[in-house]
Amino acid sequence: MSKWVYSFGAGHNEGKAEMRNLLGGKGANLAEMASIGLPVPPGFTITTEVCTYYYDHQKQYPPELRDQVGAALGLIEAAVGNKFGDTQKPLLVSVRSGARVSMPGMMDTVLNLGLNDQTVEGLATASGDPRFAWDSYRRFIQMYGSVVMGVDHHRFEEIIEHVKLGRGIVEDTDLTAQDWRSVVDGYKAMVAEVQGEPFPQDPTAQLWGAIGAVFGSWMNARANTYRRLHDIPANWGTAVNVQAMVFGNMGQDCATGVCFTRDPSTGENIFYGEYLINAQGEDVVAGIRTPQPMAQLKAKPHETSMEVAMPAAYQELVAVRAKLEQHYTDMQDIEFTVQQNKLYMLQTRNGKRTAAASLKIAVDMAREGLITETEAIKRVNPSALDQLLHPTLDPKAPRKLLSKGLPASPGAACGIVVFSADEAEARAAKGESVILVRIETSPEDIHGMHAAKGVLTTRGGMTSHAAVVARGMGRPCVAGAGGVTIDYGAQALAAGGQIVRGGETITLDGATGEIFIGTVAMVEPQLSGDFATLMEWADKVRRLKVRANAETPLDADTARKFGAEGIGLCRTEHMFFDPARIGAVRQMILSETERGRREALARLLPFQRQDFSELFRIMVGLPVTIRLLDPPLHEFLPHGDAEIAELAEQLGADVAAMQRRAADLAEANPMLGHRGCRLGISYPEIYEMQARAIFEAAVAVAKESGAAPVPEIMIPLVATRRELEITRAQVDKIAKEVFAETGTTIEYYVGTMIELPRACLTADKIAEVGDFFSFGTNDLTQTVFGLSRDDAGKFLPLYVDKGILPKDPFVSIDPEGVGALVKIAKEKGRSVKPDLKLGICGEHGGDPASIQFCEEAGLDYVSCSPYRVPVARLAAAQAALTGGGSDRTA
Repeated sequence: MSKWVYSFGAGHNEGKAEMRNLLGGKGANLAEMASIGLPVPPGFTITTEVCTYYYDHQKQYPPELRDQVGAALGLIEAAVGNKFGDTQKPLLVSVRSGARVSMPGMMDTVLNLGLNDQTVEGLATASGDPRFAWDSYRRFIQMYGSVVMGVDHHRFEEIIEHVKLGRGIVEDTDLTAQDWRSVVDGYKAMVAEVQGEPFPQDPTAQLWGAIGAVFGSWMNARANTYRRLHDIPANWGTAVNVQAMVFGNMGQDCATGVCFTRDPSTGENIFYGEYLINAQGEDVVAGIRTPQPMAQLKAKPHETSMEVAMPAAYQELVAVRAKLEQHYTDMQDIEFTVQQNKLYMLQTRNGKRTAAASLKIAVDMAREGLITETEAIKRVNPSALDQLLHPTLDPKAPRKLLSKGLPASPGAACGIVVFSADEAEARAAKGESVILVRIETSPEDIHGMHAAKGVLTTRGGMTSHAAVVARGMGRPCVAGAGGVTIDYGAQALAAGGQIVRGGETITLDGATGEIFIGTVAMVEPQLSGDFATLMEWADKVRRLKVRANAETPLDADTARKFGAEGIGLCRTEHMFFDPARIGAVRQMILSETERGRREALARLLPFQRQDFSELFRIMVGLPVTIRLLDPPLHEFLPHGDAEIAELAEQLGADVAAMQRRAADLAEANPMLGHRGCRLGISYPEIYEMQARAIFEAAVAVAKESGAAPVPEIMIPLVATRRELEITRAQVDKIAKEVFAETGTTIEYYVGTMIELPRACLTADKIAEVGDFFSFGTNDLTQTVFGLSRDDAGKFLPLYVDKGILPKDPFVSIDPEGVGALVKIAKEKGRSVKPDLKLGICGEHGGDPASIQFCEEAGLDYVSCSPYRVPVARLAAAQAALTGGGSDRTA
C-alpha cells in the first residue's frame, strides 16, 4: 500500500530534511526540527504525490488517504491530550501548504480549524479565556470562508469595522469576548447569505475542505504566476501540513513572530525579525498590525523589543537560531509562536534574501567555516547579481523628501506612480518605468510587482508580503510608510501636505526607506569586498571564458570593470547611426555606382578607424570580435516622403531618384533578405572599408601600446563555404595591404557567425576556411523555430503557460532544437579543426541555464551584455562545479 501521510513531532518523526521533494520544504523541515529536539507541535504531512494524483484523477484522492489521515490525526490527539471535534477539550489544527521550494504567500492557509458553535465553548472553558476562544473562532470563519468557500475578504473586514465603530475602538485587541461573539454572528449570517448555505459545523468536513483548498491553490493565478517567474514546474505539486494549533493570541504572555538568523536585506550577522504580542502568525505577515522588532539593538524609542518584553523566550530563540544555522549551514527564515511563555517552532526554511545579502552570507559562512568556497559559489543565484550591478541614488544629488517608511528591500528605483497591479503591468509593457503604490500588497499583486521598478506600501513590516516578495524579485521596496495616505478613488497619495498623483514621478530608496518627489540622480555601484571575493573564487573553478557584447568605449570600459576577457561581439552597424556619419552612410546606400559608394565609404573610414582604436585600447591584449555590417541597408534610410525629401535636400540629390532607390532596397522579409555576408558579396567595398579600418586601428594601437590587440573579424549570416571563402579573401587582401603600408604585421583571425541551420549542418565545410565560430543564437533561434523575435512576444507567453514550450526560447536556449544544431556544428567543425574556437554571442550568453548548456556542449566562451558579465562568470563556475547550481537561494 502506498504511503501518502508522514507524521512528525512528539517523538514520532517519519520524515527528514532530505525528503523535501516528497514532503515539501515545510514538512521536511518540521520533521527535521523535531528530530533535533526543537519544540515542534505534532502534526502530519500529506505528500506532494497526493497533489499530483489529485490533478491526474479529476481532483479525487487516493483511496487509502482518508484512513491514513485519520490514523495520523489520532497520533496528534494522543500527543496533546485533546480530541478533534470534542466539545470539552477540542483539538484545533492548522492546514498549510508546503511546496518543495518556498513560495511565500502564494498558496492558502487555514488556522484554528475544528472550531464550531459547540467546540468554541469548550475552548473558552478549557482555556479560561472566552475572549481568546471567540477571537480564534472569528479568525477561523474568516480564513475558511475566504480560502475554502470563496467569500470576498473585504466582507469580513466590513463586519469587524462596523463593530469597532460602534464601540469607538481602533485596535482589534481592544474588542471583548462579547464583541467577538457579535462578529462571529455577523460572519455566519453573511456567509449563509452569500453562499446560500450555513457555515460548516462538522470538523471533519472542515478538514477535508481545507485540504482540498490547499491543493486547489497550487493552480491559482498567483501561484501560476510565481512559478512562471521563478521557473518552478507545475508537476512538482505541493504538500499539505496539518499541525496541532498553538496560540499566540491567548494574552500578554503569548506572541507570534517571523525572524531570520541573519539580516535578509544586508546579510549582516545579527538576529533579525519582528513579533506581535497577543496575535496569530497571519497578523505579522499580512500587515494588519505593525509588528515590533525582535532585538533591542533594532528597537526605536517607541518600540518594545521581544528581548525586553519576553526575555526568557527570546533567549531560547537565540539558542534555536544558532542550532538551526549550524544544522542547515544556511540563513534560516523562522516562524514561531509563544503560548503562555512557552516557545514553539512552526517553520524553518532557507530564507529569501536580496542579492547583496546572499553574497555576504555566502562569503561570511565560508570564512566562518560553515561551508566551503565551492558551496559559497553554488549558494548565490547568478541572475540575482543583477541587483548589485545597477545604479543607486547619488548621495550628492538634490532631492525632495516626501516621506519615509521601512527599508524593506534595497536598491533605488524611479518611476511614475500607479495604484494597481494591472496598470503597472500594462504601462511597463509599453516601456514605462513604474512604481507600484499600494496600501498593502497581496499575492494577487505579484504580476504588478514584477512589472514595476519598485514597490511602496503604507502598511506592513519588514516581513510583510510586499517585503518578502520584493526582496526575492530584487525590486526596491519601501514598506509600512505610515505617514503616507493613499486615495485609490482620487488616484493620489499624500504626505506632509504634499500630494502626488497617478502618472507623476517618485523615487524610492529601498536601502533607507525614503520616498522622494521627482527623479533623483543615481551612481554606479562599487563592486569590491565580498563581490570581488566571490568572483575570485568563481574564476578559479570556471572553464568557460566570458566576453562582452560591446561597441562603445563606455560598454567596453564597463565590461572590463566587470571582468570581461575580451569582446565577443562588436556590432558595427550601431556605429553607423551616429549623427556625424549617418549622412555618409545614406549617401553610400543611395549611390547607384561603385565609385559613388567608395567615395562615401572613404568619408566613413576615419570614423570606423577611431571606433576600433578606442575599443582596442581598452581591450589591449585581449580578443575583440568585430562583426562586419549585418543588417539590410534599408534600415539606415529615412521613412516617408517628407524625410526622404529632407535627406535629398541635405545631399543635393533628386527626390524621385532617392524614392526609387529606397523602393529598390525594400524587402518583404528583410531579416531573411539582402543582409550579412550577402551585402559583402554584393558590395565588397563595404567590407573592404571596415577591414581597412580594423587593421589600421590595430596596427596603430600596437605601436602606441607595445601590446597588439587581437582582432577577430566575423562574417555574419554565412550559409555556405563559398560565401565565407569569398569574404575572407576580401579581408585577407586588405590585411596584406595595410601590413605592407605600415611595415607592421599583427595576428588576426577570420571566422563566422553561425546563425542559420544550414551553416550548422555543413559546419565541417565552413570550418575549412574559418578560424572560429560564434553562434548567433538570436537569429539561430529565429530560423530554427521560424519565429520573429520582434513579434513572437505576443503569443510566446501563452505557449509557455500551456506547456508547449518550457521557456521562451529567446530568453533561454532551446536545448532540443537550437542546442542540437549547436552540438552538430561543434562536432562537424572540430572534426576538421580540433582547436576551432567556439562561443556564443546572442542574448543567451548572459542566461545561466544557457551557460550551463554551453559548458555541457564544450564551447570555449560566452559573450553577453556588459552588466551580465559577473552573472556569466558565476554561472560558468556553477556549471563547471555542479551542472548549474540547483540549490540556489537568492
